[in-house]
Amino acid sequence: MQDKTTISSPLTLPCGVVLKNRLAKAAMTEGLGDAQNRATEKHVRLYRRWAEGGAGMLLTGNVQVDRNNMERPGNVAIDGPQSNEAIAALRAYAQAGTINNTHLWMQISHAGRQTPISINKQPLAPSDKPLDMPGAQFGKPRAMTCAEIEDVIRRFAHVATIARDTGFTGVQIHGAHGYLISEFLSPDVNDRTDEWGGSLENRARLLLEVVRAVRKAVGPDFPISVKLNSADFQRGGFSHEDSIKVASWLNAESLDLLEISGGTYEQPRLVGLDDLTLHPEKSETRKESTIAREAYFLEYAKDIRAAVTMPLMVTGGFRTAAGMNAALASATMDVVGLARPLCVDPSAPARLLCGQVRDIPAYEKTLRIGPGILGPHSRFNIVKALNGWGQQGWFCLQILRMGDGLDPDKKLGVFKAFRDYAKNEAKTAAALVR
Repeated sequence: MQDKTTISSPLTLPCGVVLKNRLAKAAMTEGLGDAQNRATEKHVRLYRRWAEGGAGMLLTGNVQVDRNNMERPGNVAIDGPQSNEAIAALRAYAQAGTINNTHLWMQISHAGRQTPISINKQPLAPSDKPLDMPGAQFGKPRAMTCAEIEDVIRRFAHVATIARDTGFTGVQIHGAHGYLISEFLSPDVNDRTDEWGGSLENRARLLLEVVRAVRKAVGPDFPISVKLNSADFQRGGFSHEDSIKVASWLNAESLDLLEISGGTYEQPRLVGLDDLTLHPEKSETRKESTIAREAYFLEYAKDIRAAVTMPLMVTGGFRTAAGMNAALASATMDVVGLARPLCVDPSAPARLLCGQVRDIPAYEKTLRIGPGILGPHSRFNIVKALNGWGQQGWFCLQILRMGDGLDPDKKLGVFKAFRDYAKNEAKTAAALVR
């Protein structure tokens, strides 16, 4: 008999916590932190709006465990003891994001070698292999000592404890997209020869130790999630077979939700840009059946589902209620992650749930600098890159607008978004208190 699970069905997690429906706002970087990397009133405005939008659970943008190794200027960082002001700001953030019986989970991360050079010229990473990106945006990393790795594990547990104590209702450990934990998982990036490198068991050690430390810190009844790449889509990187095995190990660690994603900065499959890569000779394509379907990583989740029993969340590409309900009814997955659509229509979950709309716009399919060779499928790599990062800037600027209490600007041009976003990043980086 076919499962009747739909987007409106509640979900009871292994820890006993119940999500009111199967729609989740996936993590997206906000850049709304102040010069001390603290939460601000802008987070309060933004997450109240998303909480009012009807999703059962909201994931924050990545909160950093080390202010010297962040994904971008404006990240929130919880690094050591927190001032009364910082704690009060986090409490206000959590209170706003949990109205309307909504869960708010803090995504916890360390950017590793994907730390911009404006933040750290020599970020920490498993090895000293630099990110292969143009423009000197990233410095050459320094291989971490064993003591520094142990310190990072403690930092993740510390941030999870702060999240729980300030009113966030769960945490997600970021193990995807080429950030530090993902770097340790990748044999292409991690060339260590000690207990943290080499075999998959060793490369997965950091992730598993972080999960264990976080569980010990927050207790058995607090939701813990992990975001894991289905694959890096780069030859020599973290493979789909690796992902299935690591997922099976996570299944034995009292995990409440595993989110399936994919890609890195060098291979940005996380936003569906299959042909945006400066190194096509190293690129691996997604399965044809996955590309043809609505969701980017659904086929990979199906393989992982066969190896695990814990709830799975898939993010990337879902735009129709029919596609979401079909994926849930198949029992391949349990939670639908929505990201970019909520940058433009924060009320999209509620409208899908009540049947007011059957699909939500895929703005990314129409956003481009221009037609033909000026579009995202141009034969010129620089034009591809401008379109790809311009699209990302377009969505990020919509988040900034909502943080300012404004409505999204659907008429914003992609090239203007690229320029304005770059200016905003430079301004935010210059204001950082180091």
